[in-house]
Amino acid sequence: MNVAEFDYELPPDRIAQQPAAERDASRLLVLDRDTGALTHRVFREIGEELRPPDLLVLNDTKVLAARLAARKPTGGRVEILLVEPAPQESPGTAVWTALLSGSRALRPGMILAADGGIDVELLAREGDGWRLALRADGPDPAAVAMAAGVLPLPPYITRSEGDPRGALDQERYQTVYARAPGAVAAPTAGLHFTPALLDALRTRGIGVATLTLHIGPGTFLPVRTEDVASHTLHEESYDLPRSTVEAVRQTRASGGRIVAVGTSVARTLEASAAQGGDPAAGRGRTSLFIYPGYRFRVVDALVTNFHLPRSTLLMLVCALAGTAPTLAAYRDAVAGGYRFYSYGDAMLVRRT
Repeated sequence: MNVAEFDYELPPDRIAQQPAAERDASRLLVLDRDTGALTHRVFREIGEELRPPDLLVLNDTKVLAARLAARKPTGGRVEILLVEPAPQESPGTAVWTALLSGSRALRPGMILAADGGIDVELLAREGDGWRLALRADGPDPAAVAMAAGVLPLPPYITRSEGDPRGALDQERYQTVYARAPGAVAAPTAGLHFTPALLDALRTRGIGVATLTLHIGPGTFLPVRTEDVASHTLHEESYDLPRSTVEAVRQTRASGGRIVAVGTSVARTLEASAAQGGDPAAGRGRTSLFIYPGYRFRVVDALVTNFHLPRSTLLMLVCALAGTAPTLAAYRDAVAGGYRFYSYGDAMLVRRT
């Protein structure tokens, strides 16, 4: 399977640079998995496409203010993206894995001066990134770093220094149910939900459950191999509560559909599922790569945003809905003026 099979034309002006005025006022394109039929709605009407006892599963990860500005001893600028904590080296030191840009002439042992009065010692290269130590006044250097950092917006959302939309990003690049800090990218399918909409869905008899998958920077990495099957995803950590597993079991027993809100939820549920069975509760790590040919064990429907051409996220949608129907829906969305990517409109893939 060639990566070119997942390409499509997208005019640059379709890439949303800011969210809709209201979260649930974004558009919703509904794709029927059985017929390929398309329905156009506003997101707050999603309840019309669901029925009791369907179960929405949300990712309650919270995006870290993980982007830090720093300088080398020579004065050159370095941007640091903190990815996840690593085992501690010593008291008063927070050790993290990170990605660095502007990283020419960096070497282990170098100490960078980061915003917030943080010293950053480069410990060792690890794959495409670094393992580094944060040191600052106070007992929790990582907390100092997050106070000095900013949310790491995706590379296709452009912000200049002093952009007034920066304050809006602090609110709108988090879901309203974000609880567990640890992601470097938002679970963007969930950005459309409001507390009132979730309450309305519960009133209709739609179940709501949560899990946590801390989305890493690998979500933005392109597929660099022509053969899709040769690509490898970065590992991400997840926590699947027992209560959510029980809700999945009860929903399936009652004939309801499991609706994953986002590709991160779909990957977590599928990665934790035993062969032909229910997902297993607990913590773990997954690098599950879902592309056409994959047989879904848990997920029946998917709420998702519109994804980049040739991306692993688009491939997951194609695995659920079929490549031809998905790309036809994308072409319809482009022609219809839908907004794409993280701050864009949404799509629901479901069976009748």
